[in-house]
Amino acid sequence: MGQPVTVVEKPTPMRGVVRFETNRALTGMGHERYRGLADCTGNRPPDVIARRLFERGGVDAVHVYSNVITVDLTKGYTSEGIADIIRELHIHYVPGVLPPSDEELIGEQPGDDTAADDTAAGGAGEPATT
Repeated sequence: MGQPVTVVEKPTPMRGVVRFETNRALTGMGHERYRGLADCTGNRPPDVIARRLFERGGVDAVHVYSNVITVDLTKGYTSEGIADIIRELHIHYVPGVLPPSDEELIGEQPGDDTAADDTAAGGAGEPATT
């Protein structure tokens, strides 16, 4: 479920810095800068992307502005696999993982247990007699 993000990797003139352009904006007009995993505390798309990139390893910093993600790589690391991480930002269910059922999403509603017990006891909410 979800749609993949289209990602194009672009080189930069700075060694160890890679730019990725996407087909959708990830931020508003603000710049988002992340220097480590501790900076990725939110659940907005730029926070999630930065968190996933730091968890991958080999990333020193991430900058997100609109539809451009700039990644400072750790010396000795390549950008291999980063485009895939970005591409899968909005993919929620992967092959082999089933989405939750309606019952799991809704959960038990308050009063569900008593209604079932009342019906079994004598119907229409009447208390059981013993």
